[in-house]
Amino acid sequence: MSSVTYLQRFSSAFRENQSHLKLVLLCTVVSGGGLLAYGENAAPEEAVTEKKKVVVLGTGWAATSFLKNLNNPKYEVQVVSPRNYFAFTPLLPSVTCGTVEARSIVEPVRNIFKQKKVDVQFSEAECFKIDAENRKVYCRSSLNNNLNGKEEFVVDYDYLIIAVGANVNTFNTPGVTENCHFLKEVEDAQKIRRSVIDCFERANLPDISEDEKKRILHFAIVGGGPTGVEFAASLHDFVNEDLVRLYPGIKDLVKITLLEAADHILGMFDKRITVFAEDKFRRDGIDVKTGSMVVKVSEKEISTKELKNGEIKTIPYGMAVWSTGIGTRPFIKDFMTQIGQASRRALATDEWLRVEGCNNVYALGDCATINQRKVMEDIAAIFKKADKDNSGTLTVKEFQEVMKDISERYPQVELYLKNKQMGNIADLLKEAKGGDKNKSSELNIEELKTALSKVDSQMKFLPATAQVASQQGTYLAKCFNRMEESEKNPEGPLRFRGEGRHRFKPFRYKHLGQFAPLGGEQTAAQLPGDWVSIGHSSQWLWYSVYASKQVSWRTRALVVSDWTRRFIFGRDSTELEQPRHASNFQPQVEYSPVLK
Repeated sequence: MSSVTYLQRFSSAFRENQSHLKLVLLCTVVSGGGLLAYGENAAPEEAVTEKKKVVVLGTGWAATSFLKNLNNPKYEVQVVSPRNYFAFTPLLPSVTCGTVEARSIVEPVRNIFKQKKVDVQFSEAECFKIDAENRKVYCRSSLNNNLNGKEEFVVDYDYLIIAVGANVNTFNTPGVTENCHFLKEVEDAQKIRRSVIDCFERANLPDISEDEKKRILHFAIVGGGPTGVEFAASLHDFVNEDLVRLYPGIKDLVKITLLEAADHILGMFDKRITVFAEDKFRRDGIDVKTGSMVVKVSEKEISTKELKNGEIKTIPYGMAVWSTGIGTRPFIKDFMTQIGQASRRALATDEWLRVEGCNNVYALGDCATINQRKVMEDIAAIFKKADKDNSGTLTVKEFQEVMKDISERYPQVELYLKNKQMGNIADLLKEAKGGDKNKSSELNIEELKTALSKVDSQMKFLPATAQVASQQGTYLAKCFNRMEESEKNPEGPLRFRGEGRHRFKPFRYKHLGQFAPLGGEQTAAQLPGDWVSIGHSSQWLWYSVYASKQVSWRTRALVVSDWTRRFIFGRDSTELEQPRHASNFQPQVEYSPVLK
């Protein structure tokens, strides 16, 4: 046997049994070389216990964050999703204009969990029905070539985690689905990228009239939120920094219009950012139309209604992108009807992300909303729990003993104290007494109701952002990691309507800030502490944050290399001018050798 063959066999044996191999020595003596290895018998395995089956629907921010942080090997995990990759969605506007390549922001989900101790299996399929009563999920393969000819299959579960995101909300506006582009998936960004070049190519044909060229090169973006604003800025940079050199004869005919029904764009940002963004867009030549609600989209025209006077206007366009909020997926609507939530806009969960009415079903991300319980609903139970001596009144000391649990269970209390600039609970009790220092510091239940009556006004719904979904996935994974331990030693707040404590602390979202790229290497940043930064320095902060948040070193390196390439050579518009057919990047087909 040759030494090469021997080394190959040894290497194979080492990879397959490395958990048992304790020492490998390469010995060289006068007579020659040899390999010496010894192994130890594996420690007797513990009695095998039946693993709980966890089914995860989706591979977006919430699901991927859950999978990355789940470390308890006592679970058997089945992931079901129509896409076998995770996409870094905040960079989708960059993909539309060639600043970043599509392959740079996607990571195969199997790469994410292949090194984990947890048993994780993936099925490329979509869920079309949830049977919560029998704990079954009905799925349909998204592949065209099913091996056994079975398009549908059923998966049983002990725990179900719904993290399927949301659809684009068209508000039932006629013509939107047929004529507008969306920007939710990698495929959407690629379609927009091809359509931009198609518009320039059509307008560059010799027999096109001047008016028709203007229509073709009119790009309309509906929605003045972060996605719409960033895409408008990216498109403006793409056109003015790259495409004008390729199409010099039609560069002056290009127009970009941003339509927003509200009074201002970026309504969720600080007013200083909103004003700066609107002024910058007008200086750049981007037509910002606020107070304009789109009522119809035809093949070549967009009809808008001016909210101030009700006037109907028509705008000719060549390409339209719709970015105006999110809607519920059909099978989620069916599930909501099944569990008595048909009237809601998203799945309602408690503060522990459990779907209301389903103890073993959790929902995260854009498909769900936390239904925070109101303090006033539990005021009698809170008073009874705090009044340990059954005196009918609460002292400051008695209230302080349960204040930590109240703040954990009802975060709006802490927000109320902060907004009122109250140092502690004594200030709240003082306010309930009308600010009279001479009055007794004890409260009866009616005075407690008065003290907490305005607290629930601080309740707010969490935004549908990647940041929220990611934090929810991390939180839920930590809960699953400590499930058995927390059953024995609960770590949550008091159960005011029951005995003992909750197993876990409720989910708390920690806002880390938000960005709004405005083009021209300028970004607006709104960070915790009411700190606002606008300009080139914020753009570099945006680069560093988005590079560090990549899920792998592979995508991190690719994204940074794309940015570097753009700085040196410009955006890659040559690829966009190639024929678009079967050679296109298709994440689930042509790209499958990498993603699978």
